Amino acid sequence: MSEYNPHEIRRLVDGELPWLRVQEIMRSPKDANRLLVWIEIQQERVDWNERILLPLTPALFIVESGARRVVKCRCGFEFGDDYRVNWKLEALIYVHEDRESLDRIYRGIDQPDPDWIQLREYSCPGCGTQLEVEAVPRGCPPDFEFLPDLDTFYRDWLGTPLPDTRTFEDKTLSEIARWEV
Repeated sequence: MSEYNPHEIRRLVDGELPWLRVQEIMRSPKDANRLLVWIEIQQERVDWNERILLPLTPALFIVESGARRVVKCRCGFEFGDDYRVNWKLEALIYVHEDRESLDRIYRGIDQPDPDWIQLREYSCPGCGTQLEVEAVPRGCPPDFEFLPDLDTFYRDWLGTPLPDTRTFEDKTLSEIARWEV
C-alpha cells in the first residue's frame, strides 16, 4: 500500500501535481490515512475551529459544532442545525426557468425546454460562493445528493467511533413539516 506525505496530498488537492503523478496515485491502492490527511489539510485552511468530520465539496463540510453536526461553508456560514437536513433549504437559490434566462447559459438546440426543466444555482448566504447547480424537472424538490452515515463510516471504516451516535435518516421532510402554519 502506498503512503503519501502531506505535502504531496496538499499539492494534489490544489491541482499542482503533474497529471502523470495524479494518474499514478489514482491507480495505486489507497493509503489508510489519506482521508485523515485530506481533512487535516482542509482544517488548516478554514478560519473556524469546529472539527471537520467530512468534506462534501471544496467549499462545504460536515462539522462537529458543539453537540451538533452541521453543514458549514468555508466562510463559516452554517446551513441549519443538522447535516441530515438538505443544506440546500438554507441556501440562496437562483432559478433559470424561462427561455431568456436559460439563453444566457445554453445556445440553440442545446437549451432545455423551460416548460420541463429548471436550472437551479445554489449559493452560500454568507459569502455568495456558488455551491451547486442542478438541472431538474419543474416541481422537483432539491436533490439531496449525499447523506453519509457518519457513525458507521467512522466506526467501521476508520476504526475511530464518534463520541455520540445519531440515527441515520434523512430529516429534510421533518424540517419542512415544521414550516407549516
